[in-house]
Amino acid sequence: MNQGPSIRVTIVQPSLAKYRIAVFRELASRPGIDLRVDYGSLEGLVNVAAEGFQAVPVPLRELKFAGRKLMFQGAQWSDASRRETDVLVLQWSGRYATLLPALVKARLRGVATVLWGHGYSKSGGSARLRLYRWLARFATVLLFYDPRTRDEYVRLGWDPEKLFVALNCLDHTEIVQARQWWQSRPEELARFRREHQIDGGPVILFVSRLQPANRLDLLIRATGELSKEVSGLKTVIIGNGDAEKQRLQTLAREAGIADSVIFVEGIYDEHRLAPWFLTAETFCYPANVGLSLVHAFWYGLPVVTSDHLASQNPEIVALEHGVNGLAYEHGNVSSLVDALRRLVTDKTLAADMSEAGRRTVEQRFTISKMVDGFEAAIRYAHRTVTTNNRV
Repeated sequence: MNQGPSIRVTIVQPSLAKYRIAVFRELASRPGIDLRVDYGSLEGLVNVAAEGFQAVPVPLRELKFAGRKLMFQGAQWSDASRRETDVLVLQWSGRYATLLPALVKARLRGVATVLWGHGYSKSGGSARLRLYRWLARFATVLLFYDPRTRDEYVRLGWDPEKLFVALNCLDHTEIVQARQWWQSRPEELARFRREHQIDGGPVILFVSRLQPANRLDLLIRATGELSKEVSGLKTVIIGNGDAEKQRLQTLAREAGIADSVIFVEGIYDEHRLAPWFLTAETFCYPANVGLSLVHAFWYGLPVVTSDHLASQNPEIVALEHGVNGLAYEHGNVSSLVDALRRLVTDKTLAADMSEAGRRTVEQRFTISKMVDGFEAAIRYAHRTVTTNNRV
């Protein structure tokens, strides 16, 4: 099917994160794709070893200018050359001072470019959005995380043939293995529940970084209301973030529910995370949900989150209200309590949504399907530029 020499593809990333390894490995395995990932290093993000593809560390600098943090990644510029690559994939972000020069250079040098990202910014308002769209006009194709944003660009007049979607997902291999290990050992799982004192009633789970945008204060308040009705209810919050953790612990104490809210340090080993997921009745991420939603669905956990799409990340497209989870009225504690009550008291509803959540990720949010979108964007970009160069 793929004749001729391989397409040289270079992806420039701010870091080499663990959750991207499976994506790049799968892309590199596709026939006719010769992949290299150039990656920098960011404070707070751990780089991991490449597996199944070539990866090269490159300098990345962060500077503050006029109160804004700007990033300078020289590889964006140097890779925009036919000597280096045929298709250059760049992160779609207005924070890169090197992005526009790289896009212009690539166009002049006959290098196809793929801008990969959200296509918008949740912060910065209309000015930031205009910047994103302006940068997009210099790229050969655009690759979105979700179809809703792609469709919005079509509505604004962009050529749909140049717009692609790669649904953001996780490598589910370790999740499935951990889930099956614990489910095949019910005695071990029961012992875990007893040891952590989460065997006396329903459990609500949150797993992610602790930051104000996630609105865990709403979950604390909802727990206080719901614990008056549901005996033995526990909310487990797993994640790091000292300042936010202290604030939330104070809220729990002031509400008189310190015993009902369990705080656990961040866990990054899937085997250790699995029993928490398998113990919970529902996963609650009050706002700003992202890949955690997909993570929960792989464990068959219904998800409760805000109905305010602007406060969410692209992965929110996986949520189908009333099917695999519930969307409560944004900022409304009573609405959040109602949604959580339904899932912790109605076992039939929870079971139906659990099955639907698993079905959602198994059918739509897999590495293979994500890379299908990636590959389609790369091949179209390469074909378009190659044709233009021949004219």
